Amino acid sequence: MLEERYKLVMDRILGIRKAPGLPEPFGSCFEGMAAFVFRLNEVYSAVKEGRLNEMSIDALKSLNDELYKDITGKAYGQSHLNPGYMASLAAKAGCDEMLLEYLCFLACELRGLIPYAFEGKKEILTIYFELFVEVYCIFDSAASEGRGILPEGEEIRQCIYWFERDNCEIVLTDRIGEQLDPLCDFATRIVMDSDLEDLRYLYLYGEYITGAETELALFLNGMSQEEIDDMARTYTEGYRIGFEKTGKDLGRKKTVNIRYPIGFERMIRAAIVQFREMGLEPVIYRAGSLSLTGKGVKKTGYYGANPNKQYDYDHREDAGIYLDKDYVNRRLDVLRAAYEDNRELAAVHAGPAVVEAFGEEPFAPKECRAAITLSKKQRELSVENADRTGRLVNEYIKGDERSFTIIAYPKPYIGKDFDKIFRETVKLNNLDYKKYEAMQQIMIDVLDKVSYVRVAGMNGNETEMIVALNELNDPEHETNFENCVADVNIPVGEVFTSPRLKGTSGLLHSPVIYLGGLKYVDLRLEFSAGEIVKYSCGNFDDDALNKKYIEDNLLFHHKTLPLGEFAIGTNTTAYRMARDFKIEQLLPVLIGEKTGPHFAVGDTCYSYEEDLKSYNPDGKAIVARSNDYSDLRDTEPEKAYFHCHTDITVPFDELEGVYAVMMDGEQTAIIENGLFVLKGLEELNGPLISGNDV
Repeated sequence: MLEERYKLVMDRILGIRKAPGLPEPFGSCFEGMAAFVFRLNEVYSAVKEGRLNEMSIDALKSLNDELYKDITGKAYGQSHLNPGYMASLAAKAGCDEMLLEYLCFLACELRGLIPYAFEGKKEILTIYFELFVEVYCIFDSAASEGRGILPEGEEIRQCIYWFERDNCEIVLTDRIGEQLDPLCDFATRIVMDSDLEDLRYLYLYGEYITGAETELALFLNGMSQEEIDDMARTYTEGYRIGFEKTGKDLGRKKTVNIRYPIGFERMIRAAIVQFREMGLEPVIYRAGSLSLTGKGVKKTGYYGANPNKQYDYDHREDAGIYLDKDYVNRRLDVLRAAYEDNRELAAVHAGPAVVEAFGEEPFAPKECRAAITLSKKQRELSVENADRTGRLVNEYIKGDERSFTIIAYPKPYIGKDFDKIFRETVKLNNLDYKKYEAMQQIMIDVLDKVSYVRVAGMNGNETEMIVALNELNDPEHETNFENCVADVNIPVGEVFTSPRLKGTSGLLHSPVIYLGGLKYVDLRLEFSAGEIVKYSCGNFDDDALNKKYIEDNLLFHHKTLPLGEFAIGTNTTAYRMARDFKIEQLLPVLIGEKTGPHFAVGDTCYSYEEDLKSYNPDGKAIVARSNDYSDLRDTEPEKAYFHCHTDITVPFDELEGVYAVMMDGEQTAIIENGLFVLKGLEELNGPLISGNDV
């Protein structure tokens, strides 16, 4: 039946490709999409017949370039995938802009099928090809019946709406299987079975590949096996120790989700071997490429180069076409059924082990007024959907039973010093955590005696924050701060807590900062009672666009967010590395947050783990695990979590000071004028003053 459907839809698309029979610009839009579908069909056939593996590296590169050519470089400016360009075509044709906006969405969804063609997933290819034909037939019918030549925009939207609603069961069920079942091993087989010296393997994923990925793979191929194993061991041991430190039983788990940028396969292969020694099989899935699977600027899974971040940004809210209450309920029903079918796999899933890459020039998006955006009601639904989805996932993959680890390395686009920066990062990831542990304990001993912490900026940073701390009932056996070295969160080091919201207030300011892959200029967040009450930035000339930018990408459509974490980073070696190589703006949050005090808006670091007991090396129980919101987890769970956590760092060279303030107002400086001044922390200043490592 599926074979017959696939043949029928391809025959119909052949007719569209040869003679679309529609007025411009619609005829060329459909003709271009039809040609792209046939290219996908050629890829699918090559995969099924085993011809893809036999292609030369030049042929594979040519295919890769062709599949992504209309969204790379200047081509995107006049691409049918660009909502701004499509709006200009609508204006010239004097037609309903929404018609071309919906065709832009359709073209984007077809592009999202590239991975499915490489994976040979015929059913998903078939249903999207059928959607393409259905939309075309609506246009063709309108033209043949003479109903003003063109259909109504709402007719096209309804077609897309019912497709997304009806077929989310197929797409999302497939997605959950990829996320839980080690037998869904498309990427695992590439990593484990390929000759990694033969760089043709990079093109077998179906992801966009550039010189950065090939150069990275060549660089890793030049390292000794011992070096590779050591890199992998830092990563896998961090994962194991994360379970050990929190008293979670790794022995009950059977799978680990591995996430990485393409090019790291040699390290990932070594990590898979090491995870298997722990009894864990890899589950590796790619970053979402369809609207239903969460495509966007931020990538979760494995991924290649990004051909065009503006393209991703323009289409980040494409769900605005179909997002409504009925869809949200339908989606959640589908997810619950999928998790129920995979209940046993979910119960033994240990959580993610993430490799991040850094070095790419940060992205400052342009606002496209023609792009699909969520309405106010849809934003509220988006928040509700995220909350209900998060709670649903936690039912099957319990937060107090899973863990994670995350580590970062540079990629070649960081510049001419890539080799040196890579090797410095390897050293950074392996710093002597015992030294940091001891010095951080000195800080914690002071911080556990204070009422609040004051953080003040300088050198253009106007931060002036008061962070209230929880009162300890048993100071001899309890602590507010976690002494964080290098396990789940590599590299060392920081001390962090969940602040008391009442009494926390002030301005958090960043002249320039990069969060979630996006640039913020003059970011200002004002807090009262531990919540954001006012926000602004200077990315755009229009204040309304600036506000929307923050609402979309930092607040994630919530009306406000609490301060979920306050931390003091201690990795001055990372700070020095960044300054020496002039890559401050290129560091990932994972490393950047360790280069000064930082504040996280959103959930605490202990979401869904509030009742789990954990201890610092000195034996004290970490008790500041919750706040006024997460305290509602049993009585009003829908209000307990925000399902986001964004770290905002004040770097040492923008830091006037961090002051611990006692109940009587007496204060002790921990950092002053960008240097640690608390007795016992002098060694941390070496990299800040002379460049000597700790």
